[in-house]
Amino acid sequence: MASLSLYENKQSFLNSLSPISKMVYVLAIIVIPLLVDQLALFGVTILLSASLLAHSRVLRKALPMLGISGFIIFTVAIVQGIFNPNNARALFSLGGITFYQEGLLFALGVTLNVCNIILAFCVLVLTTKSSDMIEDLVRMGFSPRFGYVFVSLFQLIPQMTSRISTITDAQRSRGMETEGSLFVRMKAFLPLISPVIMSSFIDTKERALALEVRGFNARNPKTFLNAPIRSKHDGWIQLLCVLGLLGALIWRFI
Repeated sequence: MASLSLYENKQSFLNSLSPISKMVYVLAIIVIPLLVDQLALFGVTILLSASLLAHSRVLRKALPMLGISGFIIFTVAIVQGIFNPNNARALFSLGGITFYQEGLLFALGVTLNVCNIILAFCVLVLTTKSSDMIEDLVRMGFSPRFGYVFVSLFQLIPQMTSRISTITDAQRSRGMETEGSLFVRMKAFLPLISPVIMSSFIDTKERALALEVRGFNARNPKTFLNAPIRSKHDGWIQLLCVLGLLGALIWRFI
């Protein structure tokens, strides 16, 4: 059965950290460069997240997520390089179209920000079980409903990918052409996407019934099956992240 999580257990440094520590890291690594507003700092945070992922041997799994955003980033670079209202200094021309320094610098900032966000979330998602995240959040006093929604977001991509793959194989076994020219792919889109949507509705209903049967809405105090994940490094990692956020706030507003 395909996993409904992007989690990879490599017995690494990141795997041993508390989910809360990694959530604080994600917050700090995204917010600090935005407050400082220096492109070089985006490069530092990207390198830090990439190094942590490489050390945990999950960097290869993060690369496709960067690739998915590549087309959007490329489009932003073209649009901003040509049409940004602050464009003034021409940088180069390509096929009679002039690209400007101001727009390309803005697009570079967007690119670095997107890559930074993706890699930061990969540090959390690829090295943390969704069940561990929800349990730690509930232990801190969050509503189980909030935790369930939070976990469902992380399960959405692998779940949809698995379902699309299964439906595609089923349609191929019935003789449907799903590969070839653009016209063939467009013709196969509706027969593929319709079962995906309908099965998602059915799955949502089944989950709601399963949660109700297991007493999800019960008001009694909750107990936890698994012991919380804690590391001797959690304290100083959270402290460094908080100090980094405070330093960035002072830099920005004082």
